[in-house]
Amino acid sequence: MKKIILSTLIIANTLFLAGCLPAIQGASSLSTAITVTNDRRTAGEVLDDRTIAFKLFAWPSTDSALEDAHLNFMVYDKAVLITGEVSSDALRNYTVKQTQLQDEKISQIFNELSVGPNSSLLNRAKDSAITAQVEALFHDQEVFHPTHVRVMTEAQTVYLMGAVTKREADQAVKVASKAKWVKRVVKLFNYLKTRPAAEIERDRQRELAEQKAAELKQQQAALDAQKAKLKQELKALGGNTEGTSF
Repeated sequence: MKKIILSTLIIANTLFLAGCLPAIQGASSLSTAITVTNDRRTAGEVLDDRTIAFKLFAWPSTDSALEDAHLNFMVYDKAVLITGEVSSDALRNYTVKQTQLQDEKISQIFNELSVGPNSSLLNRAKDSAITAQVEALFHDQEVFHPTHVRVMTEAQTVYLMGAVTKREADQAVKVASKAKWVKRVVKLFNYLKTRPAAEIERDRQRELAEQKAAELKQQQAALDAQKAKLKQELKALGGNTEGTSF
């Protein structure tokens, strides 16, 4: 039995199930298949990453040299992170070289493979639990949108990828470090000087809408209070408020 185990959680959440399956099953249009809300990559860049991920997902099971290896992949903006374990330095070098050949669009490889015995199922379960914790913690902060940072964990080391500002990167590391069992956090970010203008404008429009809604709510509350006061005054004067329409 092949022992190659790809990171199911990462593939499902960030690369494969979130986008590749709908496209394969015949989504009504390309834009429907690859649109990711709040993603800082273009639709074309998202499609490229998912195509690369799909190829990496399928490749090891067809390569007899990797029959006993344990490999995980994460892709962002055509950069590929490889983690896991292989049995020798030669196989480690082979894996990196073959990874590059899986898609000509791959721009960079982060080689985090270890030489040694494969991790246990218990350790892999712990890594998946760490990833889930980090992703949950990302939803409980307001410095960056959770979709801006991708997460993968290997041997209790958390790897972060995405396009972020330095402030956002620092926050991501700080938050990820709070997860239980985390030993180390590795940043593999594409750094932005500032947040995208369109994103800033979208947030501004949302804040204006929220402010307008709050003002309308306040106005309605004031109107309701005036109605209640007027009814009380009419009642005190002995007026009939039952038939009075406001």
